Amino acid sequence: MPLYKNNTLKIYNSLSGDKEVFVPIHEGNVGMYVCGPTVYSNVHLGNVRTFMSFDMIFRYLLHLGYKVRYVRNITDVGHIVDDVDEGEDKIAKKARLEQLEPMEVVQRYTVDFHDILNEFNFLPPSIEPTATGHIIEQIEIIKKIIATGIGYEANGSVYFDVVKFNETNHYGKLSGRNIEDMLTNTRDLDGQSDKRNPQDFALWKKAEPQHIMRWPSPWSDGFPGWHLECTAMSTKYLGNHFDIHGGGMDLKFPHHECEIAQNEACTGQTPVNYWMHANMLTLNGKKMAKSTGNNILPREIITGGSDFLSKAFSPSVARFFMMQAHYRSILDFSDDAIVAAEKGYNRLMEAMQNLKELTASSTSTLDIISWKKECYEAMNDDFNSPILIAQLFEGVRFVNLLKDNSATLTATDLAELAKTMQAFVFDVLALEDGKTSNDSNVKLEGVVEMLIEMRKQARSNKDFAMSDQIRDQLVNLGIQLKDGKDGTTFTL
Repeated sequence: MPLYKNNTLKIYNSLSGDKEVFVPIHEGNVGMYVCGPTVYSNVHLGNVRTFMSFDMIFRYLLHLGYKVRYVRNITDVGHIVDDVDEGEDKIAKKARLEQLEPMEVVQRYTVDFHDILNEFNFLPPSIEPTATGHIIEQIEIIKKIIATGIGYEANGSVYFDVVKFNETNHYGKLSGRNIEDMLTNTRDLDGQSDKRNPQDFALWKKAEPQHIMRWPSPWSDGFPGWHLECTAMSTKYLGNHFDIHGGGMDLKFPHHECEIAQNEACTGQTPVNYWMHANMLTLNGKKMAKSTGNNILPREIITGGSDFLSKAFSPSVARFFMMQAHYRSILDFSDDAIVAAEKGYNRLMEAMQNLKELTASSTSTLDIISWKKECYEAMNDDFNSPILIAQLFEGVRFVNLLKDNSATLTATDLAELAKTMQAFVFDVLALEDGKTSNDSNVKLEGVVEMLIEMRKQARSNKDFAMSDQIRDQLVNLGIQLKDGKDGTTFTL
């Protein structure tokens, strides 16, 4: 019997603002769509946190025995910077700056995205559709919306009339906004004169002569609106009505709000039963942003190649750090926080090793059944990974008591402890035992420390050629030395 039959899973639904019992449309099957990256640059650490949250959710649904169709798209059309209707295409801008074809930019950063997610032990989605691969579907949806009278063409572009839509529906129900207030507070912007209302959003944009990425349509050579691609891809693979739609908190408005409106205008039914939103990641208490320099890339955690970090950390340590916060809460990343997380992770991995060596007894002095129940209760309460981790450390305590012969377990209970720890640590949280790689890192760090000492000696002997040679050869191997007032440090 699948585990979901004996577990009541509750999910916080952004649409209702409440935790609701999860009941899939088709028993035993889950359809889940998550908004993927726009591939014009290296994936942001905050985005990795969002995708990691949904990877954990995907894994737990699989653990419960559901058959999950997980769709996560790639945005490769190249939409607009800042405002979704005006401005410069992100991918085209990158292509122009680097003198590349737009699809070279797309390919480079799609590969980078996959490489990063593989490093952090993500499961691939069931389907990973691209926006450029679904232009025809998007055009067909626009035709249907125009046929309802809610979509209208103006000078080769097509817009969604939110005021007309709101006559029979509620535009703003996901984000809790009121259309009258939005219209009152919206100032006129240059380039919006084709719109009937300032809040109307683009379904199709006529391409300016300099716009590189363009496709033919009944209205103009142009490109689809940002919101439309997710409507097209989610409904194509999951149907007009599916279980879960996820993404970052920043997508709730306008992106997800517009998705709901498009779906309802096109099909006459609400598209999604459970809307889920992951919260943001900050760095040292401030919003992460390239413009301010308060930014760190996922790969820099693994290499230690950031001034914000004292050393490198394994992908599993970073994953453990992120799982210590609930997916709906803001998480602050700092060197102190990930150093503390590494200590906890090492304790957990040590216990997992010790667990393999324990022997059973004829009696049990620990209540494994109640402990296991609390592990599931944590995850069934809107995927509460920090409470789960607290329960896993209760499991660590059990292991230490058993190792010290301060407690006993029967063979059945010991097997249950091991099975539950394995399932949640490795399958659901997707942590990996980094013992082998950690041992290798320790040896490598020892060699680098020896070379630093040799370089220091060379400098004291005024043998600057040797000093520079050691530094340059280490740089060629990807090892960066940093000379400071307290001595020389390095990043791998």
